[in-house]
Amino acid sequence: MSRIGKLPIPLTDKVDFSIGADNLITVKGDKGTTTLKLHPDVSVEKNENEVLVKRASDLKEHRALHGLYRSLINNMVIGVTEGYTKKLEIVGVGFRAAVNGEVLELNLGYSHPIFFVPPEGIKIEVDTKSSKNPILVITGIDKELVGQVSAKIRSFRKPEPYKGKGIRYVGEQIRRKAGKSAAK
Repeated sequence: MSRIGKLPIPLTDKVDFSIGADNLITVKGDKGTTTLKLHPDVSVEKNENEVLVKRASDLKEHRALHGLYRSLINNMVIGVTEGYTKKLEIVGVGFRAAVNGEVLELNLGYSHPIFFVPPEGIKIEVDTKSSKNPILVITGIDKELVGQVSAKIRSFRKPEPYKGKGIRYVGEQIRRKAGKSAAK
């Protein structure tokens, strides 16, 4: 039995939840609007201030889809009300970040700058005042897209284990290695 799938999804007054034709779910809130196409074996039932996800049978595939779609719908509701944020820290001498219009420009020790255009629905800000290292703040209403964009930016210069330079998530611990030892 799916424990996550059984839980109801609470709705506030600020969220407009609708179930359209072809199992298309639309969630509207203060931050924006998202849609999701449901699997045919999963159904959604809306009560006054909560949403319940139901499944067709107790097959293993249906149980897995039950929890999956409940989590996806819950993430949509949280996204349109609160939004999602990921923070990346750029560590390294001379490593810089700047936002020009919508384009993120990164100087990461390569012979050329890296330009990154975020997808629609993602906003990137650079915070240079809070700490000595620049911090990228990535926000959006789609949890999957925010995580994907932050992982893509991190992949431009992953933190290396010897000096710890690179792009890391704020609070991420990097396992450091000892350098070369001098031969006697």
